[in-house]
This record gives sequence, structure tokens and C-alpha cells, in this order.
Amino acid sequence: MKQDFRENLALAFDTLRTHKMRSLLTVLGVVIGVGVIILVAALLTGFKRNISEIITGFGADTAYVSRLSQGPHVGRFTKEERERKLLKLEDAEAILNSSSSIQRIAPSIFEFQHDHAVRYQKNEVTGSDFRGTFPSFVLVYGNAAMKSGRFFTETENKHRDMVVVLGEDLAKALFPDAQAAVDKEVRVDGSTYRVIGVYEKPKGGFGGNDEDKRVTIPYYTFTKIYPFANEIGFRFQAYPGKLDQAVDEAREVLRRRRNVPYDKPDNFSLVTQLQEVEQFNEIIGGVALVMVVLSSIGLLIGGVGVMNIMLVSVTERTREIGVRKAIGARSRDITWQFLFEAMTLTGTGGFIGVLLAGGIAMLIPWLTDMHSSVPVWAVLLGLMVSVGVGLIFGVWPAVKAARLDPVEALRHE
Repeated sequence: MKQDFRENLALAFDTLRTHKMRSLLTVLGVVIGVGVIILVAALLTGFKRNISEIITGFGADTAYVSRLSQGPHVGRFTKEERERKLLKLEDAEAILNSSSSIQRIAPSIFEFQHDHAVRYQKNEVTGSDFRGTFPSFVLVYGNAAMKSGRFFTETENKHRDMVVVLGEDLAKALFPDAQAAVDKEVRVDGSTYRVIGVYEKPKGGFGGNDEDKRVTIPYYTFTKIYPFANEIGFRFQAYPGKLDQAVDEAREVLRRRRNVPYDKPDNFSLVTQLQEVEQFNEIIGGVALVMVVLSSIGLLIGGVGVMNIMLVSVTERTREIGVRKAIGARSRDITWQFLFEAMTLTGTGGFIGVLLAGGIAMLIPWLTDMHSSVPVWAVLLGLMVSVGVGLIFGVWPAVKAARLDPVEALRHE
């Protein structure tokens, strides 16, 4: 049996060497299909890691409260959500005072009517995360560490001082050196602020959607400059191990203050970091399913190509099959010979697909801020699928070869 296996494998590789270009073109679909599987697995693994780092970077044992739903679907709000009553600063104060599980809370106020441009001399940055907040912000948000300078104080907040803290990338865009931003003056919507600190770039950011475009000023300074701003949200931090209890207490306070009947759903959003991760995982799963379907199409095309070329090979080698049968080869020997050739052909294509996709996956972290890693299960799955394609689509050519009459085969020219 081992001798038959080695012989069939040697014959299969010999066929590949004899028809290199034809073999490569035949398994091109398999290469693409397996490559897509590997690349998608690498990208989704890295994307999941990025998202997890971003969300968990908001701080341990935290939850975010907002009038509108949070998560991947932000921006597609229902009419009911848009008509919800606004949250108030007093809501955050009531939650902190009523809950024994919450140690601190960081309210933030936003103004969405303008695209707040940050300017320093001739340099300008748009699309910033501009908000007014309290000194507790830097304690609640785990990814709000300071790279240089400091955060504003409660005294500066109460006195409505014109001070600002910038994200590191935003500071680099405005100044040659981010650390040189401290004590400089920048303008936002015509108002001048003194830079007192620069946030450290958070881990896990990628593209333009990271948390590094923050422009943070004191809460009461914000309400002074934008008296009509009224969109408030707040993140609270529970004591270690008490997040579930804190969420229940915060929900009870808000439902009572917002007069929500006991049989009605919340008219606000309260999301923990674990729930945010789960929401993104659902999207990742959907994307993975779509990509698997697309890769299956490539594998199907590759399988049809393999079956076609194997049928051609049977026709070309009819006399060889007759000779083998004449000297004692059994039908199952011929069947396994052609099955091995088909599986070797597609397996080689799968191996090439793994190498190409793996190489691209290794380049992604060098060219972008995204993580990318090829999981072992994806490599094994890609190779198994490629060999399986050869086995499935090689059956008919192998059976056709095994059923050839040796006398008729020997007469074939």
C-alpha cells in the first residue's frame, strides 16, 4: 500500500513537471479561492484585534450612555431615536450620586452643526472629535493618557478657561513636533485656545477612524462658546467586578428620571465595552460569510478546470492506461493514479495560494496601522479544501480512465 502511495505521488508530480504552464493555468481558480480564504482570515483576525483594542481601550469596567444608539450602525437612526428626549448633565450627576457601584463618571457635550476645523497659522485639520468634558475624562477613558503637558483642572473648568488638549496625530498635523504644541495657541471656529496637553496615540487605531483626533476643552467653556449645544453623553466607570450592577443601577435611575413605563423599552442607549465588541463581531461574521461564498466561486471554477484538464489527460494517455492494464494494473490502481494527480494538482495550487496570501498578510502591518496575522486553522483549512476540490472533481476523470477497455486503449493512437 505504501509502495502504491509513493508511486502514485511520484507519477502525479512527474505530470506536473511535464506540463508546468498548463497545470498553473488549470489551478489558477484554486490559487485565488484559497488565497481569498487565507487573506480574509488574516484581515478579519487583525480587524477583530484592532476593534477589541479600541473598544477595551476606553477603560476597564466602563459603559457609555447616549440618547442615540451606539455601535457599528451609528448614523442610521430610527425616527423614534431621533425624537428621544435629550440627556442632561443632571442625569449623570444623579447616576453618580445614586449608585454605589460607580466610582466616577465623565459627561461630554457635543455640537454637531459644524465641522469644527482646528487651525494653527497656515495649518488646518478638519473632522476632529470636538467636545467639552470634565477632568474625570482622563481617568475614565483608558486611552486618554497624556503624552506631554497635562489635562485641565476643575478650577479651569469652573472658570471657563480657554484651554484645550489635542490628540497626538492632530497635534503632529498642526505642529512640526507634537510636543511643541504645548503652550501654543490654536483656533477652533474663531475662538482661540491655549494648548495645555497632547494625548498619547492610543493602541489599535487604524485608518481615519481612531480616537486620535480629539480636541477636548472644559465642559463649561464649551457651553459658554456654544450656548445652544445640547447633545450630551457620558461614560461611567464601575468599581472592579461591579460593572453589571452599575449598569442596572444606571438604567434604573435613567428610566425613572425619563419617565419610562415599566413595560416600555429604554429610550436611551447604555452599552458596555463587551457589548460593543459583540456587535462588531457580528459584522465580522457577516463579512466572513460573504467572502467564503466568493472564495467558493473561485474554487468551483478551479475544480471545473481541473476536471476538464484531467479528462483531456485521460484522452491523451489512453494508450498508457492500456499498457498499464495489460501488465496487470487493476481498475482501482488507475482510479487512484488519476485521483492523486488531481489532488496533487489542486493541493499545489492551494499551497501557492497560502504562500501568496500569507506574504500579502505580512506586508499589511508594514504598510498600514492594521494588525494582520494568518491563523493556523486558516492555513490547514485552505490546504484541506484545495485537496478536497481535487478529490471531488477528479472522480469522474479517474472513473472514466479506470473503465477503459485495455484492448481498445492499446489500439488508441
